[in-house]
Amino acid sequence: MSRAFGSVREATQVQGYRSRLGSGASRSEAVGPGKKGSGASRSEAVGPGKKGSGASSYSAWVAETHALSVLLRDAVAGRFPPADGTVQVLPSPPGRSDAVVSFTAHNVIAADLDQGEIVQRLPSQDPGEPMSAQFLAWLAGRLGTHAGMIDLVMVAPAPDPAEDLPDLVSRDDLLDHPRLSRSRRYRTDLHCYSDREDRALLVLGKGLADRWEMGIELKPEFRGTGLGRLLVRATPRVAPPGEPLFAQISPGNVASVRAFLAAGYKPICSEVLFLRTDPA
Repeated sequence: MSRAFGSVREATQVQGYRSRLGSGASRSEAVGPGKKGSGASRSEAVGPGKKGSGASSYSAWVAETHALSVLLRDAVAGRFPPADGTVQVLPSPPGRSDAVVSFTAHNVIAADLDQGEIVQRLPSQDPGEPMSAQFLAWLAGRLGTHAGMIDLVMVAPAPDPAEDLPDLVSRDDLLDHPRLSRSRRYRTDLHCYSDREDRALLVLGKGLADRWEMGIELKPEFRGTGLGRLLVRATPRVAPPGEPLFAQISPGNVASVRAFLAAGYKPICSEVLFLRTDPA
């Protein structure tokens, strides 16, 4: 198995946290399967089956092999990290945000901070400490930004072409809609859709670690009708083929959580994002 870009630098070993040491591959070392410290440039072949594909292929390969991306894709496949109290400290992931991602008794802090600082700020034996308000506020201050909301992260089911679902039509003319302001800040490569009756606004884009994410906004008069469940069920049909589709939902938004669960979405983790750049 090839070594993942940004594999575990170190894991915090404070009271109650087990140490899990990774290869500590640097950004210059992790340049492709079978490469060992070659320092290959971005213009060289950098991924499986890629030959001289340049910077764009390099970026895509980095997104696929960053350790956080690997963890997320494994979770989509039902392979979760061990619930052993580990805190992994990883480099900043692709995309516009750093993050704290929490699996069951296994936390990931993806930001360019020194591991020693993390150790000092996590003295508790509580595996929920990385999601505490105190730690998140400290981390936001160190990163010079604000902590986002704690979101439940869910992954969409595979699309079923035979299923009777509403048709989605492209509405990229709505990308400047005020309701998409958050998506424009946190995501790139945005695409907007609606159903043929124009009852909702759906957006797809690349978010944390360049994963594909979706969001939905129903017009008020159609809320509580079951339409939302049908539309989020249909959304994977317009996602890039073969790519997992993620949704972030505030746990307190119980109606949305229930709609996504009913549509077959599965919860895999929770997360807090720390926006690095604000294009607005």
